[in-house]
Amino acid sequence: MATEETNNTQGPPPSQQSSIPDYPQLILEAIEALNEKDGSNKSAISKHIESTHSDLPGAHSTVLSHHLNKMKQSGQIVMLKNNYSKPDPNAPPKRGRGRPPKPKAPIPPGTVVSPPRPRGRPPKPKDPFALPKPKITASTGRPRGRPPKKAKTATAAAPSPPPGVKRGRGRPPKV
Repeated sequence: MATEETNNTQGPPPSQQSSIPDYPQLILEAIEALNEKDGSNKSAISKHIESTHSDLPGAHSTVLSHHLNKMKQSGQIVMLKNNYSKPDPNAPPKRGRGRPPKPKAPIPPGTVVSPPRPRGRPPKPKDPFALPKPKITASTGRPRGRPPKKAKTATAAAPSPPPGVKRGRGRPPKV
């Protein structure tokens, strides 16, 4: 029961699918029919398709933009100054971004190619019976970390003035 309901909701019926035009084909036909020197812009292509086909979907402009972008990415059409045109058959193929890869030397037949070495740090051994390695400490005879602060002693402090003498203001003079 549930499978019958889901089959009815998947897209339009077969009779309507044949009436939806093949957009890449329509776009190429429109560019050829308009035959403009610098190519045809999106609105001219859209108007030509609307004039030749009356059974277009409601979202025609959105679908047209989508297919124009897809065809531009795949290289079926070329865009120059907001105009779409067919690519020149004599033009060299479009290069990708970045530096091209180095040409690889051909491998002689019969040579077995080993798989590439894995990247990153190699994994630790998973032997559960292996004894743990003893920790090696670089012992210099001193404990780790900052040494503790030593307490001040009375002899290390500056001699205090006699009890009856007042100290003057400011910095004392050099002696």
